[in-house]
Amino acid sequence: MSSTPQRKATDAGPGTPKTARGARTRARILKAAEEAFGTLGYYRAGITDITRGAGVAQGTFYCYFTGKEETLRELVRDMGHKVRAHLARHVDGAQDRLDAEARGLRAFLGYVTENPWMYRVLQEAQFVDEEIYQEYYEAFGDAYATLLADAVSRGEVRPGDNRVRAWALMGMSHFLGMRYGLWQSDVSPDDVVAAVDDMLRLGLAPQPRSDDKP
Repeated sequence: MSSTPQRKATDAGPGTPKTARGARTRARILKAAEEAFGTLGYYRAGITDITRGAGVAQGTFYCYFTGKEETLRELVRDMGHKVRAHLARHVDGAQDRLDAEARGLRAFLGYVTENPWMYRVLQEAQFVDEEIYQEYYEAFGDAYATLLADAVSRGEVRPGDNRVRAWALMGMSHFLGMRYGLWQSDVSPDDVVAAVDDMLRLGLAPQPRSDDKP
C-alpha cells in the first residue's frame, strides 16, 4: 500500500448533482473531458474543448468542477468505477476463479477497444496528479486481492500472496489491453484469452511427459 495519503472517494467538485438531470450533465462533461484529454493531452486541452464537447456553457461546467485538474481527478475516479463495474457484470456467473479470469480479460480487451482514450488519460494523470493515478490502481489491487483470497478459501486456487498475484495479473491485463485492444488486433481476443488461460492453469514450466519415470 502506498504511503501517500489518499483522498476520500466521497470528495467531489463544488456541485455534486442533486437531480438525475444534473447527474447526466456531469456525466456528459466527464465524457467530453475524456475525449479532450485523450486526443489533445491534458495541457493542450482547455475548458472550452470540454464544454464544447459536452454541449454546455462554461458557467455550467463550473457548477460541477473547480477547474481542469479537478475534472481530471474526477474523470479518473469515474473511469475506475466504470471499468470495475464492466468487469463485474461480465464475470458474474463464472464457474470458478480461473473462469472469472478468462471472462474478465475478454471483457477488458473489449472495453479498451471501445474506450481508446483510457490509457492516455491515465498516463496524463500520472504526471498531473500522481496521487489519483496511484489511487486508481490501488483500488483495483485491493479489490482484486480480496477476490483472490475468496477464491483460495473456496479451494479454487492454491494459497499464496494474493496482493502480489493481484498486481501481477493487473500488469498482464494492462499490457495485453494496450497491445491487443489498443494498438493492433492481429490476434483475436479469444486467442489472447486462450493463451493466458492456458498459462494460468498450467504455468510456464514444462509439463512432464507421459513416458517420464516418477
